[in-house]
Amino acid sequence: MAADPFADDLALITEAARQGAQIALEHFKRDPEVWYKDGNSPVSEADFAVDRHLRRVLLDARPDYGWLSEEMAPAERAAAGEPERFFVVDPIDGTRSFLRGEGTWCVAVSVVERGANVAAVLDVPVMGEIFTATRDGAALLNGAPIAASRPAQDARLRLGVPDPLVRAMAPEARGAFDLAPNVPSLAYRLALVASGRVDGTLIRPRANDWDIAAGDLILERAGGLLQDVAGERRVYRIAGKSHGVLVAGGTSILRRLSALAEEAGRGAGAKR
Repeated sequence: MAADPFADDLALITEAARQGAQIALEHFKRDPEVWYKDGNSPVSEADFAVDRHLRRVLLDARPDYGWLSEEMAPAERAAAGEPERFFVVDPIDGTRSFLRGEGTWCVAVSVVERGANVAAVLDVPVMGEIFTATRDGAALLNGAPIAASRPAQDARLRLGVPDPLVRAMAPEARGAFDLAPNVPSLAYRLALVASGRVDGTLIRPRANDWDIAAGDLILERAGGLLQDVAGERRVYRIAGKSHGVLVAGGTSILRRLSALAEEAGRGAGAKR
């Protein structure tokens, strides 16, 4: 059996994410200083501390790789060029959960090669969970294989759907599935789908590449997919991208998820 060509990169980002998670825990439940970005999105001193550490460790080890992080200035992202491989980093995905003292946040790191994820890790320290995957390997949770659920076509689904999308749906659509508890971290929500704890999820518009890249690969290697409502997969570029509505789940339910997303979109349009 041939060796996994991405194993070294996975080992590197897994250890870096572990260290980053420990740095985040030093600030967890200790009232870190907080600022607000455009769109009222919070960023804390913990986010910046983890980002600095990851950037130093990863680029010291792979100086020829590029860098895309949530905490980069937009001008820096625009001037980054297009290297063959680059890191995609969210130092703390789920900052709102982190600041509320909840455990559903993670350090998310992936490696992209020619537009596709090839290695990914989500370190969820409070929950004691580490999700990993490579393009040629299995999706793992703490070293054990995981798989997305495969519900029957007419099965009642358990879905992670943000409240604004739920409110935009007609009552009959809202009544057609069970709601999983809300998880603001998109990366962790994708991991919950990948591990079969949630059948699928809908993702609101304006998710960015750093929110979804690592979870995208883990879900794919677990037998699921992340795509837009037209069925298009993600192509990652170092400049980053903000996306429209996305759906994620096992392949057997993607059409049902897309129909729900379109229903929510119609409802939102009718309420404007």
